[in-house]
Amino acid sequence: MKVSREQMAENRRRILDVASRLFREKGFDAVSVAEVMNAAGLTHGGFYGHFSSKDDLIAQTLSHVLAADAGGGGDLRAYLHAYLSPRHRDNAAGGCPTAGLAADIRHQTPAARLAMTEGLRSQIDRISKALPELDPTDRRRAAIGSWAAMVGAVILARAIDDPVLSDEVLEQTRTWIDAGISQVSAC
Repeated sequence: MKVSREQMAENRRRILDVASRLFREKGFDAVSVAEVMNAAGLTHGGFYGHFSSKDDLIAQTLSHVLAADAGGGGDLRAYLHAYLSPRHRDNAAGGCPTAGLAADIRHQTPAARLAMTEGLRSQIDRISKALPELDPTDRRRAAIGSWAAMVGAVILARAIDDPVLSDEVLEQTRTWIDAGISQVSAC
């Protein structure tokens, strides 16, 4: 039975959505193609109608999820507070793909690294646009520093087994970035 183009596109989107959650939850190496297809409600045999390999799936999943993650408005404080929250920390499968996958990306293909690079560029641009008070050089520096601190804080908060310290890492990073934003706004 032939599948319509619309159904093929829907199946592909479902595979990418499921793969992105599984990869963020378990890591690239711990997730098999069969597991992705099963979780998407599709047969393993249909995989190669969408992707040439698991490496291709990884690269396309990163492009898919990072493009979706880069959306949103310019309310940097709201984004900062949501990102550096226990709720986000505790939801690795549905959380930031950069925080969930950045450490493993260096072991992936050039296509996957390119997708992560483009996602990073997009986030830096998103944060830069939320800081219009600064000149372009300072705006870019603040965006890169803020994003690096945000991602690093989530990675660290997820890595430790002390919930009090984990919450403190998130809170203090949020406060530190927020103070920098307040100084910029006051100028």
